Amino acid sequence: MAENGKRILVVDDEQDICDILQFNLKINGYDVETAESGEEALKKIESKPYDLVLLDVMMGGISGFDTAQRLKADPKHADIPIIFLTAKDSENDTITGLNIGADDYISKPFSLQEVLLRVKAVLRRTSQGAPAQKSNQLTYETMVIDLDKKSVTIDGADVAFTKTEFELLRLLLSEKGRVLSRQELIERAWPSDVLVSDRTVDVNITRMRKKIGIYSQNIVTRLGFGYLFEG
Repeated sequence: MAENGKRILVVDDEQDICDILQFNLKINGYDVETAESGEEALKKIESKPYDLVLLDVMMGGISGFDTAQRLKADPKHADIPIIFLTAKDSENDTITGLNIGADDYISKPFSLQEVLLRVKAVLRRTSQGAPAQKSNQLTYETMVIDLDKKSVTIDGADVAFTKTEFELLRLLLSEKGRVLSRQELIERAWPSDVLVSDRTVDVNITRMRKKIGIYSQNIVTRLGFGYLFEG
C-alpha cells in the first residue's frame, strides 16, 4: 500500500513523462505535483515542503545534477530524498548522482512498477532514518517551529517572536484541532508567579496572528471556550 499523503515533486522537461508519473503516483495514494525545469522545481520546493523529488538529469537550463546540488547545499532542503530519472545509465553518471546525495537512480526507459516500488522503498527508508532533530520541529505547510533554536520560519524566512508569542504558537500547533482555554494557555505559556489576565492572552494572540500572515486564519477563536489551531 502506498504511503498516502506523501507529497512528491516530479521534475522532467518532457511533459508526457510528468503526466504519466503524476497520474500513476496519484492513483497509488501520493500527492503529486510536477515541474518542467530545474528552475521551476527550485521555486516550488522553496514555497512548500516535499517528501520526495523524482528528478530528471538531462534538462535544459539547470540540469538535474545542478538542481540536486543546490538543494543539498541548502540546510532547509538538504534532507529531501531524491531519485534521479535519466536516459543515461553509465557508471560515471550513477556515481555522480550518488555522490551528490541521491537516494536512488532509475534509468530510462523504466517500468512504472519499478518507479512505484523504488519510491515506496526510498520513502520508507528515509522516514525510518530521519534525523533526530526532526522530532524537535513542529511544522504546518511552510511554517516551521524549531524547538531547539526557539525560532519560527515561514517560507524559509525567519519571523521574530517574543518568548510568549513563541510559546502560544507552539502550544496551539502541538495540539492542533483541540481548543485550549485562556486559563490553560496562561498556565502553560507564562511563569506561575506572573499575574496574567484573559485580555493579555488576547493581545498576544492578536500580535502573533499578524506575524504569521496567511496562517493567521488557522488560529480560530471559539467564543466562550478559547483558541485552537485548525488545519
